[in-house]
Amino acid sequence: MLWQFGIGFAQNQFSFSAVEKFQNELNAEYADAKTSPLLPDDLKVFKSLDFYPVNEKFFVVAQFIRTENEQPFEMKTSTERKPVYVKYGEAHFNINGQFFKLNIYRNIELSKKEQYKNHLFLPFSDLTCGSESYIGGKYIDLKIPQGDTIVIDFNTSYNPYCAYSPKYSCPKVPLENDLKIEIRAGVKKFHD
Repeated sequence: MLWQFGIGFAQNQFSFSAVEKFQNELNAEYADAKTSPLLPDDLKVFKSLDFYPVNEKFFVVAQFIRTENEQPFEMKTSTERKPVYVKYGEAHFNINGQFFKLNIYRNIELSKKEQYKNHLFLPFSDLTCGSESYIGGKYIDLKIPQGDTIVIDFNTSYNPYCAYSPKYSCPKVPLENDLKIEIRAGVKKFHD
């Protein structure tokens, strides 16, 4: 589930159609028995994921700081699996006048594959986690930026597969990526 964004991202501008495309593709993936992480009983009745209303406030053009000479580390997951990641950089941004920093990671093994060589991983949690959104946090897929800014559209954040089935092994959000703000964007929690 690695998304390719086109519209809006090249110009660093918000685009409803890019978010709509993301939502439609995610729903199509979850509705298809071959690609869905849903349990069989959930798949039978699946219509759509529950998304927050699209909100331009949660589209940010962050200052990107590339962090050199980081040591690879084993990221904790919901199982015994320990994939190796490296901190690739930091995103500095503000929402409603509050300043935030998120670490952005790169999966070492995945980056060796041609189609994922520019892929970056942004796991985060916020003050909605556990109430309106999945307790384990959410993910955003990013591309390596060309310059010193990176677009983060929280409207395209999605739940780890673990939110839908215990059979998956999902990276846990590092503590330093816990935001002290409610990010009401992206996918909400699946079951109440």
